[in-house]
Amino acid sequence: MSRSKAKEKLGMKELFPYFILLAPLWLPLSGGLLCGVVYGVSSGFGLPYMVDQIFPKIFPSDDLATKELSSYQLALYVAWLPAVFLIRGLSGYFNSYLINFCGIHLLEKIRLQVFGKLQKLPLAFFHKNKEGDLLSRITNDTAQLQASVLQISNDLVRQPITFIGAISYLVLKAMQSEGMAFVLLCLLVIPVCVFPIRKLGEILMGKALGMQRRIGDMTSVLSENLSASREIRAFNLEDKEEQRFRESSGEFFKARMKVIKYTNMLTPIIEIITASGIAVAIFQASQMSVRLDAVVPVIMALFFSYEPIKKLGAIQNQLKQGLASLQRLEEVLNAEETIAEPKHPVTPEIKGQLTFQKVSFSYENEGEEKMGGSPALRSIDFSISPGEIVALVGPSGAGKTTLAGLLPRFHDPSEGAILLDGVDLRSIPLKTLREAVALVPQKPFLFDLSVRQNLELGRSSHTDSTIEEAANLSHSRKFVDELPDKFEESLGGGGSRLSGGQLQRLALARAFYRNSPILVLDEATSSLDSENEQKIHEAMARLTKG
Repeated sequence: MSRSKAKEKLGMKELFPYFILLAPLWLPLSGGLLCGVVYGVSSGFGLPYMVDQIFPKIFPSDDLATKELSSYQLALYVAWLPAVFLIRGLSGYFNSYLINFCGIHLLEKIRLQVFGKLQKLPLAFFHKNKEGDLLSRITNDTAQLQASVLQISNDLVRQPITFIGAISYLVLKAMQSEGMAFVLLCLLVIPVCVFPIRKLGEILMGKALGMQRRIGDMTSVLSENLSASREIRAFNLEDKEEQRFRESSGEFFKARMKVIKYTNMLTPIIEIITASGIAVAIFQASQMSVRLDAVVPVIMALFFSYEPIKKLGAIQNQLKQGLASLQRLEEVLNAEETIAEPKHPVTPEIKGQLTFQKVSFSYENEGEEKMGGSPALRSIDFSISPGEIVALVGPSGAGKTTLAGLLPRFHDPSEGAILLDGVDLRSIPLKTLREAVALVPQKPFLFDLSVRQNLELGRSSHTDSTIEEAANLSHSRKFVDELPDKFEESLGGGGSRLSGGQLQRLALARAFYRNSPILVLDEATSSLDSENEQKIHEAMARLTKG
């Protein structure tokens, strides 16, 4: 996956496709944004205006004026304070709730997009990328992108409206009162805040990308450790594995602290700059002998005009972290699907006639690095007739597994062609082709499902038997019946509750249940004893005749 290309084009526009995913949620999104507008107006304009207009009536400078207020009027004025905060609080709550509601849905859509893309990518992609790193992209990077989209969607409405409301009050105050125009000069500090926001944002982008990569590395170490629990104990690798994970975790800690350092550096810088602006306002007010009751609402409005600048700086930081995660997600979403559906599909009547025509294959053509560097297959020519049993014999690394992987199009030949009933495999729809091939690999995988559910995964358009019949053919029925829940027994992740021989027999049962015209066994009986292996061969002979 190319990192440099993605890094060159990253910007705010790269987030737009993800905002478009919110279109079906326009109603709650609109409600959340509207509540954000109400929150901004009540904060930026409402509170300073209330302090300016209501407090002087409650605490007038002229003592005689207090007699003009009745208890009802006083209660009415005092009620303004909880009323404004009630409106501000409710709008702020619903703004956050509705935006988070949309954001969680957005996260699920992004995850599904990435997961769906992974289902279409060729095996070469998974050989080039660590399993743990891909897990991290689906979990951590999508979560970071969600947080960024949420924060941006939320505060890009709240904070500018708050800022505009505060500025509107300051302009109104400057126009109404002589000698108050100086407060507008204090707003000149706002452009100064742009420089640290931009500079720290650029630095943060690189640090956030490094942190996400360290998370991927750490997840890879963890995933590998959990997958090799038997080998770790057999070779006394516990201490080494602890050290390896400690080192990886330490690298993540360092990367995380760098992100925290630059993320939290921006707020105090902006606060110092804005506090200087407020200090200038206080100094000028004192020099011009402005009364305290006139200064307080102005200072409050200045605060509400500076606070959004600080929050928008935090948005910039959040945006950079989101872009770093987006880069890693787009490396998956933009990965080339080299094993693609045919543009002009042909669906033959599948009987099982296979023809290899000068087939060559090299992993280097798929961008993979394999030991030796020489082609795995070179100019292979042979044919297999329907019902014929052919054994490929050769030393380890001769290309037997590679050849088997060409039939369901895990890879495509670098040269030559493979024909199924006279049609190039690349012209047959993938679903049709893969239903025609039942593959039992060297290391079969069973899911964390029941015995029955695992076998039913093999169902195809060619299936014409029951689960129990397939289990009998593979000689797995006996040990399945001995399980507490028989065919409903859960097998654990990767079939961890089974022995090697039991796992292979269930994998064979799944292939027999599939009943595809082409059955490929890649050393699929290596874990069986000679007696069971002979019985499997006899069952296969009956299948080819039937």
